[in-house]
Amino acid sequence: MPRPIVASISISALQHNLAVARAHAPKARAWAVVKANGYGHGLERAMRGFADADGLALIEPDYAVRLRELGWTKPILLLEGFFDADDLPVLARHDIQFAIHCEEQIAWLEAFATDAALHVHLKMNSGMNRLGFKPDAYRAAYERVRRIASVRSITMMTHFANADDAGNPLLPLAEQVRRFQAGTQGLEGARSLCNSAGDLLHAELAHDWVRPGVMLYGGTPGGGTAADFGLRAAMTLESRIIGVQEVPPGEAIGYGSRFVADKPMKVGVVACGYADGYPRHAPNGTPVLVDGVKTGTVGRVSMDMLAVDLTDVPGAAVGSHVELWGSKLPIDEVAFAAGTIGYEMMCALAPRVAVREVE
Repeated sequence: MPRPIVASISISALQHNLAVARAHAPKARAWAVVKANGYGHGLERAMRGFADADGLALIEPDYAVRLRELGWTKPILLLEGFFDADDLPVLARHDIQFAIHCEEQIAWLEAFATDAALHVHLKMNSGMNRLGFKPDAYRAAYERVRRIASVRSITMMTHFANADDAGNPLLPLAEQVRRFQAGTQGLEGARSLCNSAGDLLHAELAHDWVRPGVMLYGGTPGGGTAADFGLRAAMTLESRIIGVQEVPPGEAIGYGSRFVADKPMKVGVVACGYADGYPRHAPNGTPVLVDGVKTGTVGRVSMDMLAVDLTDVPGAAVGSHVELWGSKLPIDEVAFAAGTIGYEMMCALAPRVAVREVE
């Protein structure tokens, strides 16, 4: 018999969340972002869940080719572009669009001879300071790319650092927008600015394309809870109680004896640990549902197990159902308690965890 831990992936939730993204930006086309193996949900499942998207976006060239092999015929976009000149023949052969964010990529593209029609997404560094051309260098990069005979279109793209915190004093959203507008003034081509937070909170900036990511999987990008935005959890991580201990006052639980009982406690051991993708640093009290009752973790998360307080969960015993996150316990609530974000927890789901699809 397999371990009782399983991740359930809801295709209908993926479809629903894409519809929410579209409803917030009805005049824009939508790239559904499926990087990191569909945020841990599985590339093929994400492709089917986002069948109505206008295109799929990711960062892994080999996974982009895999999407073509799986039968995806609509546009595919590599958000970080290509990593070596040797990638270009493969991308051209499979009609994969790509970002350009540095001089080296332009030089590789200038030296690449092809009859294929290439579609470039020229990235501006409007303040995030990760990838892209700064506003005062953007026009020159645009003109250089435009002169390449194989390039049929240039989409102008940037990425918001604080769409969920528009008034951030270090980099207000309005300042990024101002820089983008100044750097692209008079240039022809589509515009692509909005990530999940931009889509949900700043629809006026949707322009031609939006690039929703975490919201498609039922996580919040900030600015409200997933429920506030009408999003549904696409991943539910479930397990079972596999052992129960009666712990007297003064006794410790788990590695490092980090938690010491201050009263008689009933403690359940759950078949889930950091080797399954649960955050090892989750503190005491991180929320867990046992038989539908909210309780919390006690002690340090170990590789294969974690402990939960069953003192106030009547009837809990070996075999009791546990939801670590998902349809009834929002992943963002667990992530907040653990000092991380839902994105990380989704992507950390381990290969050893069984996955099943549900509607």
